[in-house]
Amino acid sequence: MSSKSDIITTVKAKIHPEWYPKAKVVCACGHTFTVGSTKPEIHVDLCSACHPFFTGQMKFVDTQGRVERFQQKQKFAAAANFQKKQKLAQAQEKTQTLREMLHLEK
Repeated sequence: MSSKSDIITTVKAKIHPEWYPKAKVVCACGHTFTVGSTKPEIHVDLCSACHPFFTGQMKFVDTQGRVERFQQKQKFAAAANFQKKQKLAQAQEKTQTLREMLHLEK
């Protein structure tokens, strides 16, 4: 059995990225702090100073306009549904033959 002192750990040369022990992290809220990283500077959208879980404040975290895109899709879907209902109402107002009624159902 070998003891801990017998085991020598070596790191292969020239295969590991450069290590920055004091890399600067910059949050979108303006908060900055340092960590160890392979990049000298990191930009993040959320940090512990502004994340709703840590602050206890309810707010939407909208990345790349996702909330607006979802709301826009909902508007278009509602408008399309309204137009479809209007077409059906107009079609039912006029007298129809059996063939026309069956064609509308498809």
